[in-house]
Amino acid sequence: MKNFNRFSWPPWLRQVRIVCVQVIIPITIFQGIRTIFFPTPIDVILLAIFVLIAVALHLEWI
Repeated sequence: MKNFNRFSWPPWLRQVRIVCVQVIIPITIFQGIRTIFFPTPIDVILLAIFVLIAVALHLEWI
């Protein structure tokens, strides 16, 4: 598996990652509240995707 160095990324891509880290938690919380009140299969799948992305960004897998 190839190791990626985040500092070798272009500046615009690093900025996109920083914005995603700041935005993913509020979006995940909103989707969690929405899923509690209107539980459809799409909402549950979307919540799972957001949680996985949030964990991956937090643990710096992405």
